[in-house]
Order: sequence, then C-alpha cells, then structure tokens
Amino acid sequence: MKKVLTIAGSDSSGGAGVQADLKTMLANGVYGMSAITALTAQNTQGVRMVQEATPEFLAAELDAVLEDIRPDAVKIGMVASPALIHVIAEKLQGYGAEHVVVDPVMVATSGAKLLADDAVEVLVQELFPLAEVITPNIPELSVLTGQEIADEAAFQRAAEHLAAQAGVNVLAKGGHSAGEASDLLVMADGKGEKWYRGTRVENPNTHGTGCTLSSAIAANLAKGFDLAESIGRAKSYLFGALLAKMDLGMGSGPVDHSWNLHGDFFEN
Repeated sequence: MKKVLTIAGSDSSGGAGVQADLKTMLANGVYGMSAITALTAQNTQGVRMVQEATPEFLAAELDAVLEDIRPDAVKIGMVASPALIHVIAEKLQGYGAEHVVVDPVMVATSGAKLLADDAVEVLVQELFPLAEVITPNIPELSVLTGQEIADEAAFQRAAEHLAAQAGVNVLAKGGHSAGEASDLLVMADGKGEKWYRGTRVENPNTHGTGCTLSSAIAANLAKGFDLAESIGRAKSYLFGALLAKMDLGMGSGPVDHSWNLHGDFFEN
C-alpha cells in the first residue's frame, strides 16, 4: 500500500484540514499519516480559536513518521508561521521527500485568516521549491502575484506569472469564480498548460474542498500517476463528493468524502 503524509492543521468539525485529508486518502486507496501544525476549534460556521504546535513538537512529529514509514507523497496544508515553515522545509529536504503537494492555505471557507502576513514570503521561498505542484485558489493566487483577477484571462495570466516567478508547477483553482469551476495547470518554465473544465455543482457545502483536492492529488501521485492525470482523478473524486450533497451543520458544511465507499462494514 502506498503511503501519504499530510502536514496540516486539525479541524475539530472534521470537514477540512487533517481530518479531511485522512478521509480523502482512505477513499483514494492510500495509507494516510499526519503531522499536525495547529489545533483549531471550528465548525461549519467559523474558526473560534487556533493553537499552533511548537516548532519542536512539529519536528518531533515529522521525525517520528519519516524515520519509520517513509511516505510516497506529502501534502502540506495550513502552516501559519515562519518558524513552522522552516521546520517543514528542513525535514522534507533532510529526508528527501518526493511528490510534495503544497496547498497555500491563507483563509478558511468561513473567512478566517489562517496564514500570518510575514509567513507568505517564507512559504514562497522555502516550500514552493520543494513542491511538485502548488494549488492556490483565486484569492490566494491574487495575494501571491499581487494581481487583480476579474476574469478568465486575468486568471490565466496570474497562474502563468506565478509558475514562472516561483519556478513551480501551479494548479490554479477557479472555484471562486462566478462561472464554471475550471482549473488551470501551468507547468514551470513554460512547459505547457492544461485546462480542467468543470461543471459547477450547486452546493453551498464546500468546507474543506481545497484540502480534499490537494490530498487526492497527493494520493494519486503516490500511486504512480503523472501530475496531469493525478489532478484529473482528484477533480473527479471531488466532483462526486460535492454531487453527493451531504448537509451537515448550520454553515458551509463538509463534502461527502465517503461517497464512493462500499462494503459490508460501510453500509448502515
């Protein structure tokens, strides 16, 4: 069985963060492991409190996993401070981690800020060079490029700019747009582009969609699919999870990570 490590924050309501990552990994046929960067007290209506892990504890988590069960891919989500980013970069480089997917989580679905201002530059400088792909949404793409994104042409220009500037493959996610939910993969150094045209699912429950997509990409990379196919498979999985239209909580609820699971122990 292939193994994937998620390095991210914990979501007490189970819809995003490490909890969403592990559910996604199981549903995509890989063994999930975690190193928690922060505890969050949150639900479908918002984030109430965040308690970061210390750099020392995060380092111990990473050593414990990487020394014993080497992951075939790594997904990085919420990392709020420069000190934690330093630890992650050092450990992943030291252990020679492969197939790293970075989801530059800056703001929660509820609007809560999850990344300190002084951490953005460190994220770009230390984690992006380790990544096989980064997965910014439109607001994150705008922050990372300093560009206003009002239409598809601006969206494409910003993705191309970030890929060239950061020297990393960029999957720009278009889910925040008013039109179709289409994503664009731009390969670093101008090596090609690929649009993933998608039909928007009319579902207000989108908590954790970014975590889910990036974890599914990492799972498929771990299984040996190339980047373009891994993204396509991940998008198909997320589409099904949204289409299931699970409705939990009083705010923006989670997607149904288990929509494609079947078996004697799963059925009610």
